[in-house]
Amino acid sequence: MARDTPAWIRSAALYQVYLRNFTREGTFSAAVPRLKAIRELGFDLVCLTPIHPVGMANRKGEWGSPYAIADHRAVDPGLGGIEDLRRFLAEAHGLGLKVLMDVVFNHSACDSVLLGTHSEWYLHDAKGRPTRKVADWSDVYDFDFAHRELREYLLETLAFWAETGFDGFRYDVASLVPLDFWIEARSRLNAERPLLWLAESVETGFVKYLRGAGWNAASDPELHEAFDLTYDYDGFGYLKAYFSGSIGLDAYLRHLLVQETLYPSHAVKARFLENHDQPRAASVLRGSDRLMNWTVFSQLLPGLIFVYMGQEYAMTGRPDLFAKDPVPWDQGSDEFLAFFRRLLPICRRVKSDHDAFELVELSAGVLALRWRHPSQNRRCTAIVNLEDRFGECTLPFPLKGRDLLGETDSPSIGVKNGAKMTIPKRPLIVQET
Repeated sequence: MARDTPAWIRSAALYQVYLRNFTREGTFSAAVPRLKAIRELGFDLVCLTPIHPVGMANRKGEWGSPYAIADHRAVDPGLGGIEDLRRFLAEAHGLGLKVLMDVVFNHSACDSVLLGTHSEWYLHDAKGRPTRKVADWSDVYDFDFAHRELREYLLETLAFWAETGFDGFRYDVASLVPLDFWIEARSRLNAERPLLWLAESVETGFVKYLRGAGWNAASDPELHEAFDLTYDYDGFGYLKAYFSGSIGLDAYLRHLLVQETLYPSHAVKARFLENHDQPRAASVLRGSDRLMNWTVFSQLLPGLIFVYMGQEYAMTGRPDLFAKDPVPWDQGSDEFLAFFRRLLPICRRVKSDHDAFELVELSAGVLALRWRHPSQNRRCTAIVNLEDRFGECTLPFPLKGRDLLGETDSPSIGVKNGAKMTIPKRPLIVQET
């Protein structure tokens, strides 16, 4: 079991970078000057999407998916050379940032160097042709982990990148790779130095589909035998259905309790509103007030704060994964950036100073997120209006203190137990006194 998960990641914040579209140049060198801004926003982790050469065979789009890797031990020359990568890592470390590398071990490009040298390491269909578990992933072939030599190759690959200077790894579709491989990998690599292990787990419906097709698919609780963190995809399906109007918010709120009670006590979730695979939060949550409320909700849930590049500017257009499509930094919202700049350090401090969490539904779509230090008389309460409601709600607890998000020096809040309060349009985070 991954019981050596460091306590600090429960209040950490990760910034995901798709290097190809992070800057107009799309290189390590061009990204270096932006590292300082990431750190100043309050992040302590940067995660790079895959940095390897992209395959040509069955390529999707003009540039191909970075998850269709032609050589797991090489750097895409379009991003720069290995020395540019090392300089990027050194600059990040100098700013106090840890860097995670995106690792894709379920599959490779259809013209990977490994296919030419070790075709036996791949899954094969009834006619002996390389194949894949998911038909839609037409630009990749899947590895067959029955081969010990493949496992050794991948373990040595991880060791190489750890020695290069990465502080941990984000593992793509980790649920599809045998769990015993991950357990061995963590044990072997962490014996050299502690690394951070983040699993991109998959949605519950996908787990059911894969198992029904006869494939291995690990659940999130299983993955925590090897990983420090798993994506919140087991709950994100409820959120997507809620955003589309097909279910109520209560389904996701109930699932939060499942995560809290049925997962191992050391398990930490990566909380996100968007990533490179999902629509921009600002395009789904229309209106600045609603986006602010949801951002506070996401960042104050227990777990690591996960943010995709440009989210801090309330960008509505998601960069194309298969094309050169740089983030239009000059088109972002300065108002939302100023809000985000205030918010992130507050949320991280709340989670580092308090370790008992409670969620209270005050009214439909209006929630109180309460953090408490169990051994000290210290509590912080956020009020979020997730559905842009009007009117009043009744507080089942007293609320007195200072609004940490307020723009004045010491905005105060005072509501007695059982009293009504006007539902705020924008979120409150009250340090109680």
